[in-house]
Amino acid sequence: MPQDAVRPPFDRFLATAEAVARERPEVDLEMAREVFLEVATRLDHGLALDGLDEHDAGAVVDGLCADLVAPDPAAAVQARSAATLQDPGDLHDPEAVSRAYLVSATVLQL
Repeated sequence: MPQDAVRPPFDRFLATAEAVARERPEVDLEMAREVFLEVATRLDHGLALDGLDEHDAGAVVDGLCADLVAPDPAAAVQARSAATLQDPGDLHDPEAVSRAYLVSATVLQL
C-alpha cells in the first residue's frame, strides 16, 4: 500500500506498520498495513486532530504510532496524554494535544 494512500500526518501510520512488520517477525505485513490504514482513516474522518496546527498534529500522530504498538495501547495513550501536560516540550498547545490523545483513544475504542 503506498504511503500516499492517506494524507499527512496520517501517512506516518503506514510507515509504522512497515516498521513493526520488519521488527517483529510474527507480525504479518499486510495485516499491519490494514490495521494502521484503519487507524489513519478513523482518526482523519473522526476529526481527532482538528484544531491542532501541523506541528502539534504531527506530534500526536508520532505519539500514537509509538503507543499503538505498546503492550497496552490504551494505557500508553492515557499516560502520554497526562505526560503532555507535565512536560509539553516544544508543543504549541499542550492542552489541545493532551485532549487529542484522549479523543483519539475514544475514536479508536481503546
